This record gives sequence, structure tokens and C-alpha cells, in this order.
Amino acid sequence: METNQLLELSEQFESPLYVYDAEKIQSQYHRLEKAFSKVNSLRINYAVKALSNISILKLLKQLGSGLDTVSIQEVQLGLMADYPPEKIIYTPNGVSMEEIEEVAALGVQINIDNLSILEQFGAKHPTTPVCIRINPHVMAGGNSNISVGHIDSKFGISIHQMPHLLRIVENTGMHINGIHMHTGSDILDIEVFLYAAEILFDTAMHFKELEFLDFGSGFKVPYKKDDIETDVEELGKKLTKRFTKFCSEYGSELTLCFEPGKFLVSQSGYFLSKVNVVKQTTSTVFAGIDSGFNHLIRPMLYGSYHHIENISNQKGKERFYSVVGYICETDTFAGNRRIAEITEGDILCFRNAGAYCFSMASNYNSRTRPAEVLWYEGKGHLIRERETFDDIIRKQVIMDFNSTPVAV
Repeated sequence: METNQLLELSEQFESPLYVYDAEKIQSQYHRLEKAFSKVNSLRINYAVKALSNISILKLLKQLGSGLDTVSIQEVQLGLMADYPPEKIIYTPNGVSMEEIEEVAALGVQINIDNLSILEQFGAKHPTTPVCIRINPHVMAGGNSNISVGHIDSKFGISIHQMPHLLRIVENTGMHINGIHMHTGSDILDIEVFLYAAEILFDTAMHFKELEFLDFGSGFKVPYKKDDIETDVEELGKKLTKRFTKFCSEYGSELTLCFEPGKFLVSQSGYFLSKVNVVKQTTSTVFAGIDSGFNHLIRPMLYGSYHHIENISNQKGKERFYSVVGYICETDTFAGNRRIAEITEGDILCFRNAGAYCFSMASNYNSRTRPAEVLWYEGKGHLIRERETFDDIIRKQVIMDFNSTPVAV
């Protein structure tokens, strides 16, 4: 998107504001498709948790995407966006059996990641197809909070528990139609990913009626100029060759599945915020904006980097600023960052704001959440209204203490 377009949107819809570029989402989807174009059967399931706006889901449905969901609410969003149940996979962690059964009744693909639930579900619903999420014990991902395939992870069934897993499947007579893994986000070492894939292939050989193998995702995107990223083209060549060989050995053409979230939407997102105050202290120049970690928590939660530009003064002389929010706690988006000279009223643009940004926003400090806009075919479309104070108190039940009897 062009700077002038972002500035116009900030005026039209006010700040703070999330903007998503549909063209970037489309190009990322097609890039992944092309990288695996030689796979006979490919399925891309968008990870809803990254950005769950229904209009974004409908955009991805147009491209042919399925959905990866982790809650019944995400499943319901997918159904509202007109996805057929069979194009939705549900991979919960630590949820109740009641929720899993409720989702299964909708016709959605169930993916189970622990032995206890597998045994309970198999005993009650042996004819319902189930995918199994394994933990390959392979460390991948850029941060411990987003590395989910290591030995201490709460996710997946350990490959060392395979004898127990197979005994449950045999005793219940349940139908296993898929095997799944997810090692973590921000994967750079393709060889590590391929090593984990070999574990998935070995596991799959224990099951005779598989329809698909799900390799998760976690592809890293660039966060700044000249940043490194996952080479999905190289991965496509190597994994396609190995997957084709596996299908031949297995004796059946399986579907290769991925569940990208950040890869598809991260770079499409822009977070626009106005500078309320420029504050000089004895050692720092703070640029205080009309937002905080209630709107964008990733830098504070796990140290994520978001490139920040002053789009009101792009050609200005660069100076050092610490960009901070208005929350009554330390909420520093960037410390001592080189940014074109900032004055009060300028609009700052945070890049890579499409994934895990609005979806993790809150009403902390009783602040309202911002609006969302989709830039589609040369026009900004409002896809979520800005919250109001009425939205914050809508579900509160206010007691009338004056009518409460007082003990004498």
C-alpha cells in the first residue's frame, strides 16, 4: 500500500486503526500454492487465530483455503463465513470433551493431541474420523512461547508414547484419517523441519487408512529490510519430492496439508496510531501514541519487532525515539529506534500488524478496541467498527446497592 493511502484511511476512519491489504494476502497464498504446485493433492488451512475477522476468512475462502481452528468459536466463525464443515480442522488443547463432541457433531475434522481425550472420544465415537497430533520433540520457532514441538511442550502426543497410542486405537476400533504436527513459528532451518517430517512419515506408517498428513506451519516472514525468512520455495522442492516418495511407499495418494497464519496475513497488516506527545527526559525522547499494549501486545509479550515509520514525515531527518503507549504500565513498542523526526499529531505506521495483533487486543484500562479496514480493489472497506464505551459495559450487570437490605 502507498503512504498517501494509509494517511487517507487514518483521516477517514481515525486512529488507532488496523488496515489489511487484500492483495498481499492473495499473493502470499498463491506463493505457497506455487511452491507446492507439484504435489498431487495440496490443502492450505488458514490458522484463524492469527486474524479472525469474518471478512478476512471470506477473502481466503475465495482463494480456496480451508481453516485451522482451535476453539468452537473459531469453528462458528468459519461456518458463518460459509466454509463447509469438511474444510475445517479443529485442533484444541486442554478443552472439555463436551466442546470436542459439539464440534464433531458439526461435521468438522477433529484433531486430538492427548491420550486421555483420544481414549474417551474413541470409546464413545469410534466411527468418527480423527486426526492425531503428535509431538515430534523437535525444537523449532523463534521464541520459547511459539516453539511447540519440543519435549516440554503441552502440545501433541509424544512419539515415545506410540505403543500406548496404538493400543488405544486398537481397543476402541476408532478411525484415524490423519496425522498432524506443528513444531513452532518463525522456522528458518528447513533441514530441521524436514527432520521432523521424517518423524511424521514414520508415525504415519502405523495407520492404514490415512487421508492426509498435516505439517503445521510456522514459516517466518521478514520483519524489516533485508530480514531473513523461510525459503518456502526450497522447502516446496524438497518436501514435495519426499512426500511423493512417501505416498508411493504408503501405497496411497494422501493430501499434504499446511496451516499457515502469520505467513498469509502478517505482512498485509498496518497499525496506524497518532502521536499524542513528544516527551524529552534526561536520557530519552519518548513518542507517546494514542494506543498501548491493549491494542498491540506482541512487543511486550514476547519481544516481537515491528518496523515503525513516521508516515506524516517520511523524508524527515532521522532521530532516536522510544515509542510508548498510554497504558498505565510500561508498554514500550520500540526503544531507541531511528525514526524520521516526530512531532505531535504525526501518524506512525507499524508494519507486520496482520497476525496476532488485533486478535490479541483487549479492553485493558477500559479502553476500546480500534476499527479494522480491508484495502480491497483500491478502496478501504470497514470490516469492524471501532468499539464504544457502551460496548465495554454491555455485558456488565450493575448492582443497586441502595436497594440491598442492611443488617441491623
